Amino acid sequence: MFFLAEEQAAASTFEPFDIIMLLFTVIIFIGLIRLVMARPRKNLFAIGFTLVALITFLVVDFIMITQTW
Repeated sequence: MFFLAEEQAAASTFEPFDIIMLLFTVIIFIGLIRLVMARPRKNLFAIGFTLVALITFLVVDFIMITQTW
């Protein structure tokens, strides 16, 4: 009985850092939307940098969810 509980605890590798990674991804997405919606003049460098960061975080989140959880 104790072995079953230990096995279930070892199988779950969820960490609080995972939530922080997901929150950063959402914040980067919101920032990208705000940059794209800017009216007078768009900062193309900032949009490109944010897009690369968002793609990187989305890939890391995908790997984190599919392989670690």
